[in-house]
Amino acid sequence: MLPVLRLLTRTSLVTQIVIGLIAGIALALLAPAVALDLAFLGKVFVSALKAVAPVLVFVLVMASIANHKHGQQIHIRSILWLYLLGTFGAAVVAVIASMLFPSTLLLSASEASLSAPGGITEVLQNLLLSAVDNPVAALLNANFIGVLTWAIGLGIALRHASEATRTVVDDLSNAMTYIVRVVIRFAPLGIFGLVAATLAQSGLSALLGYLHLLAVLIGCMLFVALVMNPLIVFWKIRRNPYPLVLMCLRESGITAFFTRSSAANIPVNLTLAKKLGLHEDTYSVSIPLGATINMAGAAITITVLTLAAVHTLGISVDLPTAVLLSVVAAVCACGASGVAGGSLLLIPLACSLFGIPSEIAMQVVAVGFIIGVLQDSAETALNSSTDVIFTAAACKARERRAA
Repeated sequence: MLPVLRLLTRTSLVTQIVIGLIAGIALALLAPAVALDLAFLGKVFVSALKAVAPVLVFVLVMASIANHKHGQQIHIRSILWLYLLGTFGAAVVAVIASMLFPSTLLLSASEASLSAPGGITEVLQNLLLSAVDNPVAALLNANFIGVLTWAIGLGIALRHASEATRTVVDDLSNAMTYIVRVVIRFAPLGIFGLVAATLAQSGLSALLGYLHLLAVLIGCMLFVALVMNPLIVFWKIRRNPYPLVLMCLRESGITAFFTRSSAANIPVNLTLAKKLGLHEDTYSVSIPLGATINMAGAAITITVLTLAAVHTLGISVDLPTAVLLSVVAAVCACGASGVAGGSLLLIPLACSLFGIPSEIAMQVVAVGFIIGVLQDSAETALNSSTDVIFTAAACKARERRAA
């Protein structure tokens, strides 16, 4: 076993993930029954990431703020502006693509038995309630709005604690980081199990009827990832953005694509930010925050699916209204982060702005779940990798100005 272990330590994690991906596809095609039996590997990996992510975010943000030195800037404001700009740009891309390549849906009389937000007011109320949630409940339920609120509050309070106390908090942060590194080393096995089980169970047959819709959705996400985001990064750092963008897509996007959880991918992003040499006080706050509010992929999903329903019903809509719809829905998406279904459950809210009844809107949500094997994976990959891209762009732009 020692030669195998030496080979593993010399092989990069991304290479190991690609090997796991290929092996999972091969197993699903050659022995689907065995692939289904190995689904627990993926479940264990995702469960481990989801278990460690809330505690890691809580400890890292608290330690970062508690040990923040007076006069030291973390420059979160510029990153927040990049998050908003990226979400707005993604919404515009989705609107233009939906107008150029309109999609239609096959809507039936059946409804999805899901509970969606009733309006923007309800979404904002849920957001406020999440922020003041019990800290233990927030950690148990992975309520990242609540986790961030308590971490920031305790971090500010601990800035006035003794040096020994702040050292303990910093040591706890380092210990959690070590645990995360151990969990991430099992990513190849986890992705192997996830891919094998997913392909063996559903395959791609369920997606064939929605190829056009999927093409528009994934085409928009690819355009944002490979064209729009690099343009934003170039505007910030004034040099070739693709080495940074492609590295983030490779090391963050691939993992997020298969775990389909921005929260579970937070440890991966924090490790990547450290590898890039970014300012720790900045990325320890911006990465968890981005996983909650940076919703470029959600903006695309909500806009494309809602406008597909609009085109199916023959409702006319002008460009400004469509852009306003997507921006409002994407900004409010963070308020529904604790609701099962994520961005899909904001579709009825978006449809209501066009007078589409909830019976039809929930059918659109059902379509979203059918294509979710690819749609949700691509959305999560875009959302999560963009968190690191924009954080890195802001940090490198600051370094360029200081030089």
